[in-house]
Amino acid sequence: MTEAVIVSTARTAIGRARKGSLVGLDAFELAEAVVPGVLERSGVPAADVDDLVLAESYQGGGVIARNIAVRLGLLGASGLATNRHCAGGLSAVTIAAGSIRAGMDKVVIAGGTESLTNAARSTKRDAAGQYQPWMAPSHPNTPEAPAFDMSITVGENTAREMSLTRRDVDEWTVYTQERALASIDSGAFVDEIIPLDVTRPDGTTIRFDTDEHPRRGTTLERLAALPLLHPELPNATVTAANAAGLNDAAAAVTLTSDDYASVHGLTPLARIRSWATAGLEPALTGLAPTLAIPRALDRAGLTLADIDLFEINEAFCAVPVAAIRKLGIRPEIVNVNGSGASLGHPIAATGARMVVTMVGELRRRGAALGCVSMCAGGGMGAAMIIELI
Repeated sequence: MTEAVIVSTARTAIGRARKGSLVGLDAFELAEAVVPGVLERSGVPAADVDDLVLAESYQGGGVIARNIAVRLGLLGASGLATNRHCAGGLSAVTIAAGSIRAGMDKVVIAGGTESLTNAARSTKRDAAGQYQPWMAPSHPNTPEAPAFDMSITVGENTAREMSLTRRDVDEWTVYTQERALASIDSGAFVDEIIPLDVTRPDGTTIRFDTDEHPRRGTTLERLAALPLLHPELPNATVTAANAAGLNDAAAAVTLTSDDYASVHGLTPLARIRSWATAGLEPALTGLAPTLAIPRALDRAGLTLADIDLFEINEAFCAVPVAAIRKLGIRPEIVNVNGSGASLGHPIAATGARMVVTMVGELRRRGAALGCVSMCAGGGMGAAMIIELI
């Protein structure tokens, strides 16, 4: 069987939305930086790129991938936009891997791009013929699963379902911040990040090459002093600190067939062993990784014990804690570089960023197998198994 292998990875550093270093760059410009960067790192000639698949979420409904392909002269790569909310970037990678494994494509660049700072604003005509602000709901709105309040639909519901306390999720918040900062301080992300020269609103230019969302000095005592988002709920857990950030970034990988890599003298970094998605009722969205991970493992012929590292996105810190408890995963191998609540969660880019970081961490440790997984709005989830070569 043809294998889909990763021959290069790249991402931007993650900026804080609306007040961080990337506010002056939209999702198109972020992609325009990452795509040529990951292609250059791959050693693949531009003319050999069969397609470009980029996830996007709040960017107005166009096809950013085609726009970027034209900007960069990749005219033969038609371009595809995909949206699976928080799992969009990972789904872009699975689409590329599937096409390669099916023998339809030989080289595909896949990833995601997100600028929540510069997200498009939509309007919709009401019954009176007036256009009002509008956003597409991820699922039908219900009291137990509000379509526009994920702190309840994901955060609080997950904590309640798994009997998690605020201390449980705050302890994870301290852990993920510590792991993200340790990774930054050790230079773990240097090779995966493409530095950007960014012009600030005051006209000065800076080199942006370090994730800016992690917060130093995070302690249980400081977290305990933060207000709850929903103090009216019994045993509430969610605060601004144990939820994911609002962020800007882009990330991508270059995938080829194993035959293409061999013929062209490329050195694969990793192979995509398997992937899976899952759906469940929206009120249980935060438990979606507990369905997607076993499915991906089963499709790869693996068990939990075979996996060296996990990253389970912290849309809310209740999500990885719930998965650890429900599946019996060793917590010390989960989110060893941080995740959404510490590094940040640039929605459409997150899944691809997780693949980029997992490949890098497996290589640093000389480990074999990694699993990345996340929930996604509306009762969705996804997981992927990556094997180091």
